[in-house]
Amino acid sequence: MPQTDILDRLRDAVAANFSAQTEFLASIVKFPSLRGNEAPLQDWLARQMAGRGWRVDRFSLADVPLTEHPRASPMVDVDPSGSIQVVGTLRAESPSGRSLIMQGHIDVVPEGPSAMWTHPPYAGHVHDGWLYGRGANDMKAGVSAMFFAMDALKTAGLRPCADIHVQTVTEEESTGNGALATLLRGYRADAVLIPEPTGGTITRAHTGTLWFRLRVAGVPVHVAVAQTGSNAIMSAYQLIQALYRHTEEANLAAADHPWYKDLDSPIKFNPGIIRGGDWASSTPAWCEVDCRIGLLPGQDVATVQKAVETAVAAAARADNFMANNPPELTWHGFLADGFVLEPGSEAEAVLAAAHQAATGAEMPARITTAVNDTRFYGLYFGIPALCYGPKGENNHGFDERTNLEHLRMTTLTMASFISDWCGVEEVA
Repeated sequence: MPQTDILDRLRDAVAANFSAQTEFLASIVKFPSLRGNEAPLQDWLARQMAGRGWRVDRFSLADVPLTEHPRASPMVDVDPSGSIQVVGTLRAESPSGRSLIMQGHIDVVPEGPSAMWTHPPYAGHVHDGWLYGRGANDMKAGVSAMFFAMDALKTAGLRPCADIHVQTVTEEESTGNGALATLLRGYRADAVLIPEPTGGTITRAHTGTLWFRLRVAGVPVHVAVAQTGSNAIMSAYQLIQALYRHTEEANLAAADHPWYKDLDSPIKFNPGIIRGGDWASSTPAWCEVDCRIGLLPGQDVATVQKAVETAVAAAARADNFMANNPPELTWHGFLADGFVLEPGSEAEAVLAAAHQAATGAEMPARITTAVNDTRFYGLYFGIPALCYGPKGENNHGFDERTNLEHLRMTTLTMASFISDWCGVEEVA
């Protein structure tokens, strides 16, 4: 059938279902699916998949040989058996097209003080064309687009000519182990589409990410004689300053990177959590700082780890107390490579054509200094990995929100991509 006819039918179907899609998105935003608390939402989504007639596979990270894979990241703060993954599969009756994975993460980062939000962070509030809430944009809007792109095909009277796996995963914000688990479970396809909030662009490259924890000791004394003790919080501050200097040096070397040379300081360092001390009038005997540092595509994770360890050790040796009481450094989350989607894949060409047809404009590309799950598919399993999705604002910040009109257009693009990549046939 003519492609214009299919697009018109899909456009009408997306529009007809969009009120339900908005309600679906608001519903999943209302689940506070923080790390370790994703199972209630995953169970809800499993029921949504089953209600659509998809075959549902619900499993935990403990159900796959995660620790045996060299690219798994350590999980020291969460129980793998409680981290649930869900895959809904729609099988083609007589496969003749190309198969597809659509994957989205449902874990969210903490919302911070709720009083600093304009609308409650888990209310799924809609105002003036935007839907607000923690995870609304990153990336539950994209998750809704996966479900309702599939619904649009069904509403339009079309059936995919290839197998499609719709996956909702955890751990994207901390390790990426959820995505890896689906691959270790055996799921494969001819391409994967991850609808992260890219604003209608294709992600050309993403940096890698490392998480580590510094633990510094001190000697507690009464503050009246503070000079006789040691302040672990101030010692940790010295290490943080040393790591900022290390990052500045790493960014000088990044000026030669083929994809990141035009970005200002693409390697980002962040001390994100600090804990320490026991009493305001005692010098603190301990301090822990959880940190994040980036790395560029092509850089070796182990080499970057060693450089961080060396920088911390050098800073400790320069301090009288830490020279004799070295800090501990442990790797406790992301050990993630960077990734480049090289131009020219057929999957990207099909997505670009679907974007052009839906929006009337060419699909731009973006380079990002954050990480996403495409690395697992593209680097380790040889699956063309596309990261493309809706538009929003304030990811990881207050008043996170997603633009509903852009979400509608993204859903149409994804439905058109499924049609063109997998092929479709009329439902008898």
